[in-house]
Order: sequence, then C-alpha cells, then structure tokens
Amino acid sequence: MKVRMLAVVGVVLAVLPAMHAQAHAVSGAEVMRLTQEYVNAAPKRFIGSPGHAAAEAFIKDHFKPEAAKGDFVDDRFTARTPIGPLTMHNLIVKFPGKKDGIIVLASHYETNYWLKDIRFVGANDGACTTALLIALGQYYREHPPQGYSVWLLFTDGEESIGKDWTNEDSLYGTRHIAAKWSGDGTLGHIKALVLADMIGWKELNIDKETNSTPWLLDDLAKAGRDTGHSKYLFKESQAIQDDHLPFVQRGVPSLDVIDFEYGTAADPEAFHHTEQDTMDKLSVGSLQVSADLFVDLVKLINER
Repeated sequence: MKVRMLAVVGVVLAVLPAMHAQAHAVSGAEVMRLTQEYVNAAPKRFIGSPGHAAAEAFIKDHFKPEAAKGDFVDDRFTARTPIGPLTMHNLIVKFPGKKDGIIVLASHYETNYWLKDIRFVGANDGACTTALLIALGQYYREHPPQGYSVWLLFTDGEESIGKDWTNEDSLYGTRHIAAKWSGDGTLGHIKALVLADMIGWKELNIDKETNSTPWLLDDLAKAGRDTGHSKYLFKESQAIQDDHLPFVQRGVPSLDVIDFEYGTAADPEAFHHTEQDTMDKLSVGSLQVSADLFVDLVKLINER
C-alpha cells in the first residue's frame, strides 16, 4: 500500500485516513481536549485544596445523566495520613450491562500533596487518564455495555502525602474501596480491573507490569495486535506499585496499563513528579492508542 499503483488506488487511499478516524470508538483528540480543560479547571489538585474540589466538580459535571439515574457514587471517606486525617473521595460511575459481572476501569485524579508549593499540573500523571475515563464514559453512555457492566473508578489518594512513598502512605482510595467492596460483596462480581496511569506521553511505550494478572497481560498484548498498536507495548518489563495492588491482593484480576518511563534518554524519569509534567509532553496519537486499547480490552474481557 506504500506504492501508488493506479490513480483509483490513490483515490481510495486518500479517503482511508478519514474512514479510519471515524472508526475509533473514542477519539484521542477528544481525550486531549478534555485533558486541557481539566488542567485549566484544576491545575493543582492536592487533597484539601480548592483545586481538588474543582477536580471533583469537573468529573461530576460530566456525569450528570448518570447521577440522575442513581449511577454516580461519591465514595467519601477519611484517611489517616502523616499530616492527620484527610477527607478523600472516590468517584464511581456505573454503566449497567446485560451479563452478571463488572469490569472496572480506573485512574487517579489528584496530584501530590508534597508538590503543592510548585506548579505541578500532572498532565500525564493523572490528568490525561482522568480525561480518558471521562471520554470512555461518554462512549458507554451512547453505546451501553452489551456484556458485563462497566464501572469507571476515579480514585483519590493514589499519591503519597509525604515525599517518601510507603505502603501506608499511598493508594488510600483503592485500599479503601477494595476493602469496602470486599465487605459488601461487590468484589466477587468484578471480572477485571484495568488501571490507566501515565499513558499520554508522546513517546509512549506501555510497560509489561509484572504485578498484573498474567491473562490480562495476554489480553493487552492481543489488544495491541487487534488495534495495530503492538509497537507501543512491552519494551520494558517491571513491577510497579500502583492503584491495582489492593485489588490484586484481594484476588481480583487486575491490569496496570502504565508507561513509567517519562523523561529523557539520560534520565528516564526526568518529568515524573516535576513541573515539567505539562501538556506539551502529551500527544493525540498516544491518547488514541490508549483509548483504542481500553475499548478493545473491555471487548476481550467480555469474550472470556
């Protein structure tokens, strides 16, 4: 297809990009637009700040139809932290399906408390994946799940409050909701949890995250083949502490879709948790890859 053999072939090829763009269930350009809006509305989203409240309001504003139907839950809780008790909010949006079971798509939406005194907007680390979940919600509103229910989980308190990440000072939201869902029986209905983190970086290469459930890593590899995005997967393999762990520890099949390397060749983490985590580091192309993978993952989980 790289060689224009006939004039008619050239005409067909000319329209293919537009046809392909229309085939995407979720638009990477829309995810980018939502990311910019989110960063504008809540550039600093550390817990307890006006920006954190603005972030919650932004998410809630995009799910008014679900709230009207009782399918939006504000899971408010108090966490014990190194600076004392803090009020946090997991936000859950439910799109009922036709089969008994739930697929949870998750991302954290806040920024680090210990970075509150610098201009850390977390464009890649929290903002773009929050926008991805919002865009996925728009898709499932218009195309209700025909298989398992899809729940969006916007998690709070993923980041540590102190500078040093510990098991006790991190993952507050998912530790809370995993325990809550274990107690009320919800956990037993979850077929898979798929977490999005740091996947807007324009030099995207999603890690093979080894704390994740093996069959979900297999599904991610297949989603890469299905969507033509295999080249963006599994250059690196490593175990990462992230919001999926409280679910892994309770036996829920879980997958962390993350590109942890976020920086330069000399320093692969140069932009992570710095003022350089800004919108210019993202690309529509990477967000399109991520959106395509998530939509296909839901399909593949339903086919198991």
